[in-house]
Amino acid sequence: MKKCFLVRAMTEAQARNGTQLFPFNRFLCSSSNPSDLALKNVTKSNFEPALAELRGHVKEADFVSIDLEMTGVTSAPWRESFEFDRSDIRYLKVKDSAEKFAVVQFGVCPFRWDSKTHSFIAHPHNFYIFPRQEIPGDGPSYEFSCQTTSLDFLAKYRFDFNACIYEGISYLSRSQEEEALTRLNSVYKDESSDSLPSLKASADTQLVRMADILFAERMKIKIGEWRAGLLHNTNEGSELQGSSIDINQNFQTTFFKLRPALVLNALTSRQLRLIELVTKKHFEDLAYVHATGETSCPQPLVVYTESTEDRDLLMREIKDSRGKAAVMKIKAAVGFRHVIDLLSTERKLIVGHNCFLDMAHIYNKFVGPLPSAVEEYVSEVQKHFPYIVDTKVLLNSDSSFLHLVKKGSTSLSKAFTLLCPQIVSSSISSIVLADKPRIKVEVHVDNKRFSNWNSGAKHEAGYDAFMTGCVFAQACTDLGIDFNLHEPHVNLVDNEKLQKYINHLYLSWINGDVIDLRTGKCPADSLSCTNLKQRYPKILFSNIVILCDLPSKLKAREIKECMSKVFGADSVTSIFHLDETAAFVQFSKQEFVSRFLELKDTLEQKYDPISVLHPLSKILEGGRTHAASYEIYKEICSSPISEVLFSDQAEAVGIEWRTRLLEPVVGVANQEDKISSFSQDRKETCLINNATGPPSRFHFPTDELVDSFYPVQAQSSK
Repeated sequence: MKKCFLVRAMTEAQARNGTQLFPFNRFLCSSSNPSDLALKNVTKSNFEPALAELRGHVKEADFVSIDLEMTGVTSAPWRESFEFDRSDIRYLKVKDSAEKFAVVQFGVCPFRWDSKTHSFIAHPHNFYIFPRQEIPGDGPSYEFSCQTTSLDFLAKYRFDFNACIYEGISYLSRSQEEEALTRLNSVYKDESSDSLPSLKASADTQLVRMADILFAERMKIKIGEWRAGLLHNTNEGSELQGSSIDINQNFQTTFFKLRPALVLNALTSRQLRLIELVTKKHFEDLAYVHATGETSCPQPLVVYTESTEDRDLLMREIKDSRGKAAVMKIKAAVGFRHVIDLLSTERKLIVGHNCFLDMAHIYNKFVGPLPSAVEEYVSEVQKHFPYIVDTKVLLNSDSSFLHLVKKGSTSLSKAFTLLCPQIVSSSISSIVLADKPRIKVEVHVDNKRFSNWNSGAKHEAGYDAFMTGCVFAQACTDLGIDFNLHEPHVNLVDNEKLQKYINHLYLSWINGDVIDLRTGKCPADSLSCTNLKQRYPKILFSNIVILCDLPSKLKAREIKECMSKVFGADSVTSIFHLDETAAFVQFSKQEFVSRFLELKDTLEQKYDPISVLHPLSKILEGGRTHAASYEIYKEICSSPISEVLFSDQAEAVGIEWRTRLLEPVVGVANQEDKISSFSQDRKETCLINNATGPPSRFHFPTDELVDSFYPVQAQSSK
């Protein structure tokens, strides 16, 4: 794999201030004013004050724009979004991406309308985040994938990998926090448990080695002498002096919770277990404990108690103290999720650009595991983020932008340049801007104000979030929303001119599918891209067969020729290769699906001269090629495994290529209809009358059945 060299980390001053006045790790823009390059960078060193500042900005904001930078997009070539992907499968591919790759930078930019200056006030924040394990002993460390093209892309734009890894803010999702608290409660709710769970096995330690026996005997004598000295001083009324009764440098006397205690220094874990065993066995008024101090390592102590009740009280105090400390560690490990909780709690309008994948990452990283079904996912997202706008949808679905938007020109940077030239460059003439009103945006960074702000940090999350917000604000103006009439107490999400854009996101840019987050569907009358051209005829998923383990270098034209010889010249409407090992075949009629799968099964069972000379033999290649309905493709996509080749993926998932034949369902013509699944048994083919009815008799195909699948011309040549 390609190696991406780490660039230099930010200087200590930049890390403390969180502001890049002269960003050495970015290409400088053409602005002549160095102050225009300011960007609010937030790492773990300045996260707390930045979060406190952000709370106020979000609370006052009219909307908040976001952007994410990730370590990858697709875990295998066949997991790219294709035109032959149904909406539920597109979601499964997005789900796989969000689960496998990490978010390394998160941009948050609140926008507030200022009626005095007639401009928006923007507060761009650029958070470096890293999934660091902050809770000791909390399972294995986090793992994530890196796509070399994505790392190369980040490096091209001078992404600071050192700042991300060393100074990135860690986080816990809500479900991870709940799991950690549940584990903590299970550890400390048992009143009979030992003072330190990790040393609970000490009671089972056996003195089998001579060295252990001798050490235990010495500890019994020394601890006994220390205890006797305590009692002697107490009886004579003298003040306890730690230094006067020190046994040696490994044992020092102190006080712990107002009780005399013996500090145990520089001892091994086995020696400490032996001391704990000796203490429990020979001294009823002594307690072996681990005191949690400021250091990460607890300090082992032997504490003198006046009675059994006093000992039990001490153990409860230690347990409660340790429990509170553990809870504080878990709460501190929440980290960057506080920003997500802030956005969710304030229920602000969230604005992103082509942001369906961004929202999937947000849910997976900061809420919980992604649901397996898209309908359940969108329902959960709506609970946390009820108002979302995708600026890419907005730009491609309204006629007022069609003269600006051309094919491929709705990338964020191009949209920003087209819609907001007054922000991109202050040298734009007033004549150019006279055609329509242009919004003004003031940027506030660390109490500094910039009327013309271009950080030059393209593809940095904080600046991309700023560009997204500017594009949205200008698009709102072009839609006829007059912010001068906008009252502070009026929520922007209630504006009637925005209603048809809220909660409509691009599920796939490939074919312009727009998903409604309120239903999880891609309705035919929903907003869609007007300038995308379909490469294929209307896709009927019930008419599709997937072929896997195809002969190498078999072209789509050759597959179609073979199919046409058997089912007729117009039997195949389109063929799409997933990769070199698999392809989709869409038939013109649904009945051809069952006929093809049945014929394939027959030819592979007989394998006689007729089978060898059959037109499909070039595709089937002696039974090595597998075929199934579209539902098998969904099953493969739902697996967390990601092999490079689709055939290897199917084998790794453990797909059984059986064909269960169903009667054609009349009228199944769109992606929302239920798709019949087919299963193949190499020894017998079960014909089923309908999808829900009982199976009919078993039937073994005959030569007449084979002949019936040939067109007249094919039968004559045969």
